[in-house]
Amino acid sequence: MGNYRVCLCFIRRFKMSKEEPPPEVKDAFIKYTGGTSANMTAEQLRSFLVEFQGDQTASLADAQRIVEHVLQRRHHVISKLTRHTLTLDDFYYYLFSMDLNPPVSDQVHQDMRAPLSHYYIYTSHNTYLTGNQLSSDSSDVPIINALKSGVRVVELDLWPNSEQDDIDVLHGRTLTTPVEFVRCLKSIKENAFIASPYPVIITLEDHLTPDLQAKAAENIKETFGDMLFFPEAEYLQEFPSPEELKYRIIISTKPPKEYLRSKNVKGENSSSDDETDDDDGVDTSESESSESDDSDYESYATGVSEYKRLIAIHAGKPKGGLKEALKVGAAKVRRLSLSEKAVKKATKSHGMDVIRFTQTNMLRIYPKGTRVNSSNYKPQTAWLHGAQMVAFNMQGHGRSLSLMRGMFQSNGGCGYVKKPDFLLTVDPHGKVFDPNANLPVKKTMKVKIYMGVGWNLDFERSHFHLYSPPDFYARIGIAGAPADEIIKKTDIKEETWSPVWNKEFSFPLTIPELALLRIEVYSYNISDKNVFGGQNCLPVPEVKPGIHAVPLFDRKGSKYSSVKLLMRFEFS
Repeated sequence: MGNYRVCLCFIRRFKMSKEEPPPEVKDAFIKYTGGTSANMTAEQLRSFLVEFQGDQTASLADAQRIVEHVLQRRHHVISKLTRHTLTLDDFYYYLFSMDLNPPVSDQVHQDMRAPLSHYYIYTSHNTYLTGNQLSSDSSDVPIINALKSGVRVVELDLWPNSEQDDIDVLHGRTLTTPVEFVRCLKSIKENAFIASPYPVIITLEDHLTPDLQAKAAENIKETFGDMLFFPEAEYLQEFPSPEELKYRIIISTKPPKEYLRSKNVKGENSSSDDETDDDDGVDTSESESSESDDSDYESYATGVSEYKRLIAIHAGKPKGGLKEALKVGAAKVRRLSLSEKAVKKATKSHGMDVIRFTQTNMLRIYPKGTRVNSSNYKPQTAWLHGAQMVAFNMQGHGRSLSLMRGMFQSNGGCGYVKKPDFLLTVDPHGKVFDPNANLPVKKTMKVKIYMGVGWNLDFERSHFHLYSPPDFYARIGIAGAPADEIIKKTDIKEETWSPVWNKEFSFPLTIPELALLRIEVYSYNISDKNVFGGQNCLPVPEVKPGIHAVPLFDRKGSKYSSVKLLMRFEFS
């Protein structure tokens, strides 16, 4: 009999409750229709979209399309002969639809005609690695996955193969297994423009002999042909725009002469390691080695001239320390690489110099060498100082990577996000933005989380707790400028698959242009670790005002089929 009671209790506790539209949804419906028993016409829906949702571009045709979609999905209505209207439940269905009412646009809307240096660019680190930095396999699969997710900068480390007659891609001086260079190039060509038409930049970390550099040039030209962007002059005075470079492949590395200078006189393979964790963490490939290299260089010139001609974005640094490296030259633009450790040091001591440098030149930041498990770092400091290429290990997961994915939801997910104007301008006195200044609140974002649904469809019913429904709570906060960062929590809603929080938060922002709204859901567990229930990260400048359906993603960044939150956003 006891077992029978437990069974009944089990069934009772897992029973689903029907979700009701939140009071504000009902109130909005009544306001625009005149009553809950009335139906909403396309004209009334358009008024709601313009006035309540703040969508000034919404047309009557847009509203009619929404009505048709909802009626087809909910009632299988396809006839155009009858006058179509929405009930309260239809209206609620629309608001809670992830594809019909998302919080962020999926269209490119920023000006794409500025130089490349005016954009943050979605950048991957050691893109070919399937796992950790020391012993995982090298493969073209993570390259394909990165490109399909919108990444626009792919990094390949080039080494001679075991026979010294061809080129492999692998993480040198580790136990990582190789993948053929040509295979990587072909996969880049086939997948470069699936997610975005804007240019793909291949950064090469080259450890090749001159004859293999010549072979690399041949491979690159044969694979990409007319897709390759060749600069007209050896050095660019200004980078072209993403619009000009649509569907083009761009090569970025150090010119061969610089590689030769870092070799010793015995002619060992170039030690061009772009990613040294030295004191400055600056790309030191142009080291102060033999001054007699110029004559040696002539003998290699024929083999590497084609390779050199392919390089559109020159990497490297002049002799000297960080201050020297950040000097802005009028004659040519270039790319500089700093480790995450070095960028912290650089931004503390030379913050405004970094910003001035990034107004015309490229700055690439890479993870410190101790991140052997392919973890990542917080990208905010680099973005705040204008760094375009904040290189991340895309095969990992964690909060830093979710921030990166959130940032690049911006601008239709095309992989290029225009930097804020304040990072691109110089005042009449020749000063640039001071990232350490105390700034006033520029905008306040109000966020209301009404409810969440879908966990019962995407998870086993014992996933969160063995014998009862989940106890969900949400963490909502801002990642961005140091003054803006904060995390807040809702109450815990016990034993429900459809938590209703109806909780509002207010976030004052000093730099809203670089703020990301972090959303995480957990099920509280009194005796063990709280159980993860989904996340999203929304770029604040892109968030649409009004009530929207916010999809949640797993830790690896894959969207759940059904899990979503109903939220409202307001700005003042």
